[in-house]
Amino acid sequence: MTIMTTDPNRALWESRARGEATPAWESLSAEPDGIEQEDVADPAGLWLRPPDAVTGAVILAIHGGGFVSGSVATHRQMFGHLARAAGVATLAVEYGLLPDHVYPSQLDTVVAAYQWLLDRGVTRVAVTGDSCGAMLALALALRARDEGLPRPASLLLMSAWTDLEATGASYDSGSDPFFTREVVRGLGAGYLAGADLRDPLAAPLYADLRGMPSTYLQVGAEESLLDDSKRLADRLRDAGVDVHLDEFADQVHSFQLGAGRTQVADDAITRAGSWLRSTLMS
Repeated sequence: MTIMTTDPNRALWESRARGEATPAWESLSAEPDGIEQEDVADPAGLWLRPPDAVTGAVILAIHGGGFVSGSVATHRQMFGHLARAAGVATLAVEYGLLPDHVYPSQLDTVVAAYQWLLDRGVTRVAVTGDSCGAMLALALALRARDEGLPRPASLLLMSAWTDLEATGASYDSGSDPFFTREVVRGLGAGYLAGADLRDPLAAPLYADLRGMPSTYLQVGAEESLLDDSKRLADRLRDAGVDVHLDEFADQVHSFQLGAGRTQVADDAITRAGSWLRSTLMS
């Protein structure tokens, strides 16, 4: 493990904003120690098993990427660090990307993966995701509630994207180099493919959040989507949900991808892993 003094995550988004070639997301993270990996064909994904994993509990992990990029491969190392921090076997699930797959295809895929875990007798499932993966994690919990499935034990939402209209004031106040309103609205339009901008399963900021499981949000204090997390936390509290929000100073979108290379990412993953384990053991 090498702790870097620079911020590779911010550097990546700055390069993308300039239209330059950027390093692969995988380069942001270090390889987690001691993680056993196993490919899964259906549902497509990857098991990440830490040593001495808790029996009967699983983390279902959903990668971000704005529905246009990202994969199990790009997020494997970060999710591996999270699995190790929690001491819980983690299934990272794959889903289709734009333009071939649009809403609600991605949601259908992650709900099917959740059902697959339930069918295998897993009784305690925490769901996590970053960016649009966090959107899908919350939408999965909403679908589970509305379809009468057992609800997840908890939700860990990192740099959550919850407002496809990009109305948050944080777009004007942070130092995020890449995620402008124009970029985010364009990504949302591609995902929706004509669906309602405030469809609660696509923009969960506008959902009825009653009955959602305990939720932990992590967000960079400098990212454009900061208000997506802050407003969601307020709405969850108003709905009577147990919710905790951590803002990380100087950080931009999905900074946890620096796990194993930056101290702030390691701190976030450690906090998240400890919290997830507590929700799965209670």
